[in-house]
Amino acid sequence: MSYVEVPGAKVPIRMWTDPTTVEDGAMQQLRNVTTLPWIKGLAVMPDVHYGKGATVGSVIAMRGAVCPAAVGVDIGCGMSAVKTSLTANDLPGDLSGLRSRIEQAIPVGRGMHDEAVDPSRFHGFSLTGFDDLWARFDGVAEAVKFRQERATKQMGTLGSGNHMIEVCLDQSDSVWLMLHSGSRNIGKELAEHHIGVAQKLPHNQDLVDRDLAVFVADTPEMAAYRNDLYWAQEYAKHNRAIMMALLKGVISKEFKKAKVTFDQEISCHHNYVAEERYDGMDLLVTRKGAIRAGSGDFGIIPGSMGTSSYIVKGLGNEKAFNSASHGAGRRMSRNAAKRRFTVRDLEEQTRGVECRKDSGVLDEIPAAYKQIDQVMAQQRDLVEVVAKLKQFICVKG
Repeated sequence: MSYVEVPGAKVPIRMWTDPTTVEDGAMQQLRNVTTLPWIKGLAVMPDVHYGKGATVGSVIAMRGAVCPAAVGVDIGCGMSAVKTSLTANDLPGDLSGLRSRIEQAIPVGRGMHDEAVDPSRFHGFSLTGFDDLWARFDGVAEAVKFRQERATKQMGTLGSGNHMIEVCLDQSDSVWLMLHSGSRNIGKELAEHHIGVAQKLPHNQDLVDRDLAVFVADTPEMAAYRNDLYWAQEYAKHNRAIMMALLKGVISKEFKKAKVTFDQEISCHHNYVAEERYDGMDLLVTRKGAIRAGSGDFGIIPGSMGTSSYIVKGLGNEKAFNSASHGAGRRMSRNAAKRRFTVRDLEEQTRGVECRKDSGVLDEIPAAYKQIDQVMAQQRDLVEVVAKLKQFICVKG
């Protein structure tokens, strides 16, 4: 489908989904965004749903301003994937051991490494920017400085919620590795600190929603936020790179006889800010639950822990600010999913997948998400499919 325009206060809302299917709370959040004086455009992806502070699945283009809540508290959250030389014929009948070894190598939930991971131990791992990241830590907000040790030990860890590590097969029976994580606790604390600062600024006192508090250009508060934002985005990128290196290590050891090789990694943020130019204007584009899908850009759009995921290539649709969805998107809240479904439902919906099947991940049951194939059909003018993946191992926190 192409987009549908819904009237907004200062700009129309371009939606790549049927507006009647979007819950009232999310629609109100979107309308609130269009009241901001700095806004130049709003694109809404087919995985749209209500979010804390701002709508998930929204792409907000503003001139001279940025809204930290519209980035989200997991700054730089995103996906990485890589195709391997393995095929379905290389896989063992019992996958539980492989899942266990992945969980031993990569801490999940609130876990962290006993010591900070030294990336130089990985053959072929690029250290570009890694040392610089920690050299720049002295320049981030004083409020989070005491978290440095924890942040170093959480580098290369998964987290919880919808974060995951998966081993998948594509439609040619090639094995892929895929993972989803962000800037862990340090990103969350930086985001919350700056949201608090923004909400106290005089120009934000008359907004229709205090969660939409913004920083404006040429102010010390904006400079401080952008410094910390870009630092956290880099942390998230390195976090995924180290996790992928650890995961490759497990796979290489497990399938030693096959002498596994790996293609070029694909990696993309889906909670972040970028400086981009549209209609002759330099804009700050905020993607919360959306990936960049410029012409030829590779991206990853996951489903849920029992459904398909997609490797895609962007088509460069400027009406969507060169964006696409970040996943299937939730169709019900976590609490609603826990009330509605049972562990037996989870077992049924993840049949054939080696994964947790207990009450601790019930809120991640596939039925709590929109149908990924429908979401993909709604954005055919945003991306083209490169590969369709189906997981056989899924690790959750």
